[in-house]
Amino acid sequence: PGPGVNPGAVPGAPPPPSPLGEKSATAVRLFLEHYGLRLPPGEWTARSELRVGVGMASSTADIVATLRCLFRLFSLPYDTEVVVGVLAAIERADSVFLDEFALYLSGRHRLVRRLGTDIGFHTAYVTEPGTVDTAAVTPLLLEHYRRRGAAYEQCLTDLLKGFACGDAAAVARAATSSAVLSQEVLPKATFEGVLAHRERFGADGVFVAHTGCLTGYLFTRRPDSRLRSELAAFFRSLGHPCSFARAGYG
Repeated sequence: PGPGVNPGAVPGAPPPPSPLGEKSATAVRLFLEHYGLRLPPGEWTARSELRVGVGMASSTADIVATLRCLFRLFSLPYDTEVVVGVLAAIERADSVFLDEFALYLSGRHRLVRRLGTDIGFHTAYVTEPGTVDTAAVTPLLLEHYRRRGAAYEQCLTDLLKGFACGDAAAVARAATSSAVLSQEVLPKATFEGVLAHRERFGADGVFVAHTGCLTGYLFTRRPDSRLRSELAAFFRSLGHPCSFARAGYG
């Protein structure tokens, strides 16, 4: 999101509806209250490539983008403690406010461990129809995590070892284990087919949006044009267009 001056505003007229969502608007209010500031005249504009409710942290990303905009607008240094405080007052949140991987407790808003920027992936994925209400499924997920605690603990151990060694393939394998576990509680229609063809495409892992509708492959190396065409055709056969994106950092 970003502010812009509206030269056509009519003095005394009621302001137009804000393009910001309710959570981002709340973030603006909390930020201004924290610093004792007032917004200058102008209007907000917002644009996002993330579809709401598919598991790409869209609401958290919107809030963080709004806060980053406010820091720039008022020429204030970006303060992660302020960001965490605002997020904690609004919702469970992902660690998208950090410019690195991290082990983060979303409900408690506590950073447990920084995992750096050494690892990155190339991804090929599909977004299935529908949305997931994160708040509504949280009790179901927490019960699943308790029931499968040992398996998730092993998955976390493997994940952290991968990050510690800078081993992207090990991280991808841990992501696959986590995706398999997720299928038990919030299944994706495309998952079994994607998992079954992982070796065929030479993917290093499979990932899902654990509270969303995404399923896809992780590659430590960029797929060439031939492989990208094959992936696109495969996902079309599953009934969905394929998207490609870089993920991570390294």
